Amino acid sequence: MPITRADDTAGFEPSALDWVRDHVARIIDTGTTDGVTIQGLPTVLMTYRGAKTGKLRKTPVMRVEHDGRYAAVASKGGMPENPHWYASVAAEPVVELQDGTVTRTYRAHEASGAEKELWWARAVEAYPDYAVYQRNTDRQIPLFVLEPTEPVEAVEAVEAVEAVEPKVS
Repeated sequence: MPITRADDTAGFEPSALDWVRDHVARIIDTGTTDGVTIQGLPTVLMTYRGAKTGKLRKTPVMRVEHDGRYAAVASKGGMPENPHWYASVAAEPVVELQDGTVTRTYRAHEASGAEKELWWARAVEAYPDYAVYQRNTDRQIPLFVLEPTEPVEAVEAVEAVEAVEPKVS
């Protein structure tokens, strides 16, 4: 069941983790991911549907962006198991991602082979601790590549028109 803008107004299921709840609350309160960091490095906010519950979930992930595409690294700090969001995104790959004040819809796929190597290098460049996490765990840390569902130029054109035209009720 894909995420729709109407879903977002209905609310979401807060995380059980204090730090995640705090980051998400700050992003919602300010309307931007700007200034919301982990170890001083920027984050983006991923909204997805829980695999078991079907409820909306929101999780901050490190900002790893290249040419309008993003990576979501399922590191869980190098713990032996994947973060809970991994199964949810694998089950329903349509997610929303907020970067700054801009929210767009993306389709995620798990990277492998050369694509994973390329995106892993980008992820480690954005957040060097990923390399430490991989060394400290026996599992291969999964990485999703998030591709925009609409061309970025088309979305930007619609947003520009909406910004200058008054809404008619």
